Amino acid sequence: METRIAVLASGAGSNFKALVTGDTGSGKVDILLTDNENAGALKLAAELGVESKYLYPGKYRTRFGVREEELWAEYLLGRGVQLVCLAGLMRIIKGPLLDAFKGRMMNIHPSLLPAFPGLDAQGQAFEYGVKIAGCTVHYVDGGTDTGPIILQESVPVFESDQRDSLAARILMKEHEIYSKAVKAHLEGRAVYSRIVR
Repeated sequence: METRIAVLASGAGSNFKALVTGDTGSGKVDILLTDNENAGALKLAAELGVESKYLYPGKYRTRFGVREEELWAEYLLGRGVQLVCLAGLMRIIKGPLLDAFKGRMMNIHPSLLPAFPGLDAQGQAFEYGVKIAGCTVHYVDGGTDTGPIILQESVPVFESDQRDSLAARILMKEHEIYSKAVKAHLEGRAVYSRIVR
């Protein structure tokens, strides 16, 4: 039986595409939801034949309004979504949406967490001068990129790198590991309270 997956995105949607086209086992991306009426991910969804929808997020720039977050949660639950994957959703989730999908919401972040949480992790890593960067798929909890780690992949930092070249190589790894993490969750190899390799 297929597991319905919703992808939440604000931008271009390359990780959304990676989830649609990757091997997620029994998972199938059922819908793309966005808080940005002009998100590039909407065009990608049309090209990939995935239903998409813009939902108003509220008046705040970096988080949902409480009522709006309730409506997002109600929409996803009413649709029978069983797993939520954040793919560049530029809002903090702490309320009803997180409560509705606790242990069933994951995010991808462009650093080897717990290093460099938050915005512009690639830039943070580059400025810090690390020799190894990478990306992490993790469950979402009430903190900023603090949830249990499901899967990580490292990326070497070359002497010739600039911030953008490093970010591009990290993004390629993100595309590889997100579907693997989803498959691990759906097969029971990754659980919010227990990560099994």
